Amino acid sequence: MGNDTDRQLLALLRDDARISVTALAEKLRVSRATVQHRIARLEESGVIVGYTVKVKSEAEARRIRAWMCISVEGNKAAAVMQALRGDPSVHALHSTNGRWDILAELRADSLEQFDRVLGRVRLIPGISASETSILLSTHKA
Repeated sequence: MGNDTDRQLLALLRDDARISVTALAEKLRVSRATVQHRIARLEESGVIVGYTVKVKSEAEARRIRAWMCISVEGNKAAAVMQALRGDPSVHALHSTNGRWDILAELRADSLEQFDRVLGRVRLIPGISASETSILLSTHKA
């Protein structure tokens, strides 16, 4: 990718993909033509692959999300992953290296439901330890 202006441009577009070319030019202190040229070049080179709208439903806004780090006994990772896949509160699974073997993203609608999810997951045979952190806020990269 290009220079610092391109990085700043991408950061602004990540924050608000609907920002006008005029506003981008003002923030970057370059001409509108420069912004249009750089956006076109970033699109043609495949750095920018598209634009989208993200809609957060009211229910999703109140949903509790957490990361659960899981350590697995011996060679039981496949069985643990299969059991986790069967739980509707498990949103995503990632295998990792280091202290933890699996990173699971959990979602629940209430603290009571979240407590039940933790209880179910901790009873899965093959899990030797876990550590869970509730996500308090998310920030754009």
